[in-house]
Amino acid sequence: MRTVYWDYATDTVKMIDQRQLPWTFEVAEFDDYREVARAITEMYVRGAPAIGATAGFGMALAARQSQATNREALLADLDAAAAVLNAARPTAVNLAWAVERMLRTARQETLDTPDAIREALLAEAQALADEDVELNKRMAYNGAELISDGDTILHHCNTGALATVDWGTALGVIFAAHEQGKKIHVLVDETRPRLQGARLTAWELDQRDIPFDLIVDNAAGHFMRTGQVDIVLVGSDRTAANGDVANKIGTYKLAVVAKENGIPFYPVVPTSTIDLSLDNGDLIPIEERGAEEVVTVFGKSIAPKGISARNPAFDVTPHRYVTGIVTEAGIVYPPFRKHLREIVK
Repeated sequence: MRTVYWDYATDTVKMIDQRQLPWTFEVAEFDDYREVARAITEMYVRGAPAIGATAGFGMALAARQSQATNREALLADLDAAAAVLNAARPTAVNLAWAVERMLRTARQETLDTPDAIREALLAEAQALADEDVELNKRMAYNGAELISDGDTILHHCNTGALATVDWGTALGVIFAAHEQGKKIHVLVDETRPRLQGARLTAWELDQRDIPFDLIVDNAAGHFMRTGQVDIVLVGSDRTAANGDVANKIGTYKLAVVAKENGIPFYPVVPTSTIDLSLDNGDLIPIEERGAEEVVTVFGKSIAPKGISARNPAFDVTPHRYVTGIVTEAGIVYPPFRKHLREIVK
């Protein structure tokens, strides 16, 4: 099943509650766009492409919730919903991209009644989700060209089907290589503080019978220095025009150590995640989440009571550490400023 989808029988948004994995598999249901925004903030759903699709369905839901009886009133309600959804998480550019795409659809002058706008928005949200699956598959097979038989791949966070509508980005490349019959092995960073690697990536690889070992985040440098890693694959929540990549916290450290040890480092990035409006990664807003994620694990304290903690959810990897960027339109190599603009266009 898909990570997030529209239930046409109930006119609700449904999504896998990723907070419950790998212990239980639960599907949450939402009939209010505000609750969809809360689900994004609280990480029922995460991963830039999945967040974008969720926001699209959230906008479709907002249109159906609205009691507006004329076009202007409905557009005002949609602007209000857009503000709520956009505020849910600041770093993943797919969220704002999807919301703006839905607003452009709603503002088409040919849609002259509220019901016409409502139907168009649902169709657009469904199209956005369907496109995500097809783009991910193209990206996966582009990236699989980088994987040789026998490779050990280091992977950070979760970038699989759970991070997208289906299939995945960096983990999708691994799925494609495995499907092609390549004998691969994956080293899975646990990815503190929310353990997306341990909980989600390990679960997805186990489901597909792909060989892997779970490692603590701080062991990655050891495996790279001792020649036990052939390539590093990561995702991206936003990529700037110069090729700087914002991704889950800890990615920057992996990129630096990979370069030190001559290991290729490839973010796997749909073009919807490339933000040409930002000149460089220092302009990417970095979400800082609550201290409780650092000082507790599954509700149990692991630190002295009352201490302060910092919890940036993402970091920025400067483009000088990036070997190439895998997209659905091909693999982009330096100079990134020139080639990213070409491939997005």
